[in-house]
Amino acid sequence: MKEGQTMDFITSYINQYGYIVLFLALMLELLALPLPGELLMGYAGVLAFQGHLSWVGSILVAGMGSMVGMTIAYGVGYKLGTPFFDKYGETLHMGPERIERMSKWFGVHGNKLLIIAYFLPVIRHITGYFSGITRLPFRTYALYAYSGSFLWVTTFITLGKLLGPQWEQFHHSIKKYFVIGMIVAVSLFVAIYIYKKFKVTIKKIAINCLKWIVNVFHTRKRAGLVFIFTALVTLGFILLMIGMTQDFIANEFGDFNKITSLLITALFNKDWNVPMRIFFMLGSRQVLVALIFFTLVWILWKGRDKKIEFLSLVVIAGGGEVYEESLRRIFHHFSPITKSFTEQLSYTFPSEQSLMAFVIYGFAVFMLVRHSRRLWIPTLAPIAAILILLLIAISRLYLSIQYPSDIAAGYVFGGVWLGLNVLLLETFRLMKGINL
Repeated sequence: MKEGQTMDFITSYINQYGYIVLFLALMLELLALPLPGELLMGYAGVLAFQGHLSWVGSILVAGMGSMVGMTIAYGVGYKLGTPFFDKYGETLHMGPERIERMSKWFGVHGNKLLIIAYFLPVIRHITGYFSGITRLPFRTYALYAYSGSFLWVTTFITLGKLLGPQWEQFHHSIKKYFVIGMIVAVSLFVAIYIYKKFKVTIKKIAINCLKWIVNVFHTRKRAGLVFIFTALVTLGFILLMIGMTQDFIANEFGDFNKITSLLITALFNKDWNVPMRIFFMLGSRQVLVALIFFTLVWILWKGRDKKIEFLSLVVIAGGGEVYEESLRRIFHHFSPITKSFTEQLSYTFPSEQSLMAFVIYGFAVFMLVRHSRRLWIPTLAPIAAILILLLIAISRLYLSIQYPSDIAAGYVFGGVWLGLNVLLLETFRLMKGINL
C-alpha cells in the first residue's frame, strides 16, 4: 500500500474512532509494526486544530499508547534475554562477549538514548527490546522511555496543531529537519561519551594547549592563531553558501519558507507586536551606523594597528553594500522563478539588511574581543551578538518583511564577506610582524 493510500486509510479510521486508533497505532508502531507514527500524530494535531480532538487528550492517549508499546517490547526482550542470544547470537554476530559489552554500555548510557530514540526511525523500534535483553533496570527504563515517549508525541501533535491543514503538505520536510536535528543530537551524545571515557587524557591535552596559548597570547603568534580560527569558520560559511546557492537554483526553499513562517505566526501572536518592532530596530540602518561609529572609537582607543583596522572597517561596511547589491543582481539573473516588474524591484535574496547586520555586528564583536583584556568579554560578546541577530531575524519574519530563506542567506553570505575581510586584516598583521 502506497503512503498516500496508507494515510487515507488511517485518517478515515481516526476520523471515526479518534483516540482508540491513536492509542493502538502508537502502541503497535513501537512494537516494530510499519505504521507512520509521526504522520498519524501530526494528523491528530490537525484534528485538534479543527476542534475535533482535544490537544491535551491526544497527547495523553498517544503517550499512553507509546508507553504500553515500549513496556511490551521491554517485556518481550526480557523474556528472550540471554538464552535467545546464547542459541542464535553467533548467527546474528551477537555472541556472549559482545552482548556483555553492549549490556554494560547500555546500562550506563542507554537511558540517554531512550529519550532521543523516538525521533530516529528503526532505532525507536529496537530500543525497547534491547533494553529488556540487556536487563536494563525497569525503573531506569521506565523513567527515560516514558519521558521520551511524551516528548515525542507532544512534539508532533503540537506541530500538527500549529500547522493545521498545512501539516500533510509539509510533513516530509519536517521529518527531514528532525532527522538532521537528531543526527546532530546523536553526534553531541557521542562527543559527550568520548569526553567522559577519555576525560583525564582530554583534560591534560586541554591544559597543555591553554598553557601554550597563554605563552603566545601576547606575541605575534596570536595573529596566526586568530588567522587559523577565522579561516576554519570562513570555510564553514563558504560550504553553507555553496549549499544555499544550489538550493536556490533548484528552487528548494518553498517548504522551508512556508513551514518557518507558519511556525512564527503560531508561536508569536499580536501581543508581541511592540517587542518585535524593538527587535527590528536593532537591525535598522541607524543602529548599524551607530555600531560602526562605536567600532571606530574602539579602534582609535584600543587598536594596536589603527590604520589597517580603520581601512578594514571601511572596506567591510562600504564594500559590503557593493557586495550585497552584486549578489542580489546575480541571484535575480539566475532565479528559477519568473517575477513581475514590481517584485524585481524588491528582490531580496540574499537579504541586504540581514547581510549588513551580520557583517557590522560581527566585525564590532571581533574588534571588541581582539583588543579586550577582560576574560568575560570573549564569551559574552559573541553570545549577545548571536542572540541579537536571532531576534532581528524573528522580528523580520513576524512582520512579514522578508522570506526566511532570504534572511538565512543574508547571514550566511554576510559570514563569508566578514570572514574574508578578517582574514585579509590578519594577513596584514602577520606580514607586518606586529608584536601584540
